[in-house]
Order: sequence, then C-alpha cells, then structure tokens
Amino acid sequence: MSSSPDQAGNKKRIFLVDDHPLVREWLTQLIHQQADLIVCGEAETCLEALQAIIITRPDVAIVDISLKDASGIELIKDLAAQSPQTVVLVLSMHEEAHYAERVLRAGAKGYVMKRETAKKVIAAIRQVLAGQVYISEPVATHLAARAVGARATTDWSPISGLSDRELEVFEMLGQGKGTRDIAETLHVSLKTVQAYCARIKEKLRLKGATELLREAVRWHDRARQT
Repeated sequence: MSSSPDQAGNKKRIFLVDDHPLVREWLTQLIHQQADLIVCGEAETCLEALQAIIITRPDVAIVDISLKDASGIELIKDLAAQSPQTVVLVLSMHEEAHYAERVLRAGAKGYVMKRETAKKVIAAIRQVLAGQVYISEPVATHLAARAVGARATTDWSPISGLSDRELEVFEMLGQGKGTRDIAETLHVSLKTVQAYCARIKEKLRLKGATELLREAVRWHDRARQT
C-alpha cells in the first residue's frame, strides 16, 4: 500500500484498490493526465484499503471486486459504514449483471468494465463524482433486460442465487484455494467454510466436492477470459 498527500488543493482525490500492479499503474497514469484529478493512494488488499481510505478520505475509491484477501463487495459495505463520504466506483472484469446488482446494493455508485476505453473510465469517474450512477453499457443492457423480466441465457445464471459470501468462497475455490486457506483468509472457522460449500452445492445442484471444484474452476477461468 502507498499513499501521498494531495498537493494540488482543488483536485479530486482518487484511491485505487486492485491486486494487479499493472492495473494500478495504468489507472494512475490515466488519472494524472486529467487536470482536475489525482491519485492519493493505492492498496492491493481489502484490509490495507479500508485502513488507508479511512485516513486519506478520498473523493472516490476505484475498487476491483476480486482481491487477494477478500471480496471487494465486503470492502464496499465496510466503506459505506466507515467512510460514507467516499464514493465507490467498481472496476471489474465481470460482465454478468448480478455482480453489478450486488455492488450497487452494497453501496457502490458505479460499475465499469476493465475492457472499457480509457475515455469511458474517466467518464465513469466524473459521473460518480457528480452524484450520478454509472454502469457500463453491456451490464446496463443485462440489468434492463432483468428489469422487464427477460430470461435470456446470457443473463441468467444459477450463480445469481448465491449470497455475497457464498460467491466469495466459490471464487476462491476456483482460484485453487483449499477450505483451510479460505477459512484463514476470511477469518472464519473451517466448519463455517464447509457449511458455505454445502450450501453452494445445494444451490448449484452439484453432487459432491469434485463437481463443486470443477465448476468453480470453470467459472473462474471464464471470468478471467471475459
């Protein structure tokens, strides 16, 4: 984690939360090209981010929802409670509409895809700074379809039935983490993680641990390719 004081008084201050250094570097260069924006700090874990954001009080936090130590969705909830003056904009690889729904419910004001152009990322930052909600067009289309009751196969997924924590565990399984590692990362007991796995299997209609792991890896790989 690193942070620096804002020496350009009237600039809007942006904090970056992403576990990929290249993404943070790209965002920093992009933001610093804007006359009215500046990066005031960065972090690669939820814990580092929460601690630093409470201290630095940025105008906007750009958050990835797939982080090393926990889900960015949990960080968004924590920020809504502990740093409500900071607007959260999610920068995500996920195009599925239910991710956008989850982060907006958690308190984020925007959801922009990592595949978007630099121009659209800056537009998203400015829109949430103006008090408006920004959603990338592909995701907004899916959300609109859901709102009118569409059941397109590209939009519907049984993953939507998982809770935020269950989805977090499912993603970690897909990353190759074992249940003990997940328990340590989430600071919960092994039995708690096993209970989450049992509920995930039930909701996704999976027969056993092998099928659960296979489906989690498939989901994770598909998300990385999005």
